[in-house]
Amino acid sequence: MPRHSEHKHFPYTPEQLFDLVADVKRYDEFLPWVTAVRVRSSSEAETVADLIVGFNAFKERFTSRVQKERPGRIVVDYLEGPLKYLHNEWRFEPASGGGTDVHFSVDFAFKSRIFEAIAGAMFDRALRKMIGAFESRAIALYGIGVSA
Repeated sequence: MPRHSEHKHFPYTPEQLFDLVADVKRYDEFLPWVTAVRVRSSSEAETVADLIVGFNAFKERFTSRVQKERPGRIVVDYLEGPLKYLHNEWRFEPASGGGTDVHFSVDFAFKSRIFEAIAGAMFDRALRKMIGAFESRAIALYGIGVSA
């Protein structure tokens, strides 16, 4: 059951980072392995979406509920797909010197022991790549080191 949490500082506002993470419909534009997104429903407080994730011959559909508490928190819970469960949380806190402190955590488990073994072996590398994709997206949207 892979779990991870980390804390990072970003030179952007909580609102900017919240908007980036909450924009699920655009995940296929910048997240590795996300090949398609279908938003089932969306409001200010909640989005339910299907993500098609694939690499090599592996392709799976994940359905998740994204609960949004602007601008400080986003919680993602798994609804349907190849997992037993998934819980992911983003917290965005204004930093005293400017920018935002981001607290990120993810906890999940696959139904299949084979996928669990594969995920365990690749988890750290895949997670770093995905977090890097969010960082690169922030730079592309908001510039380098800019707090609005």
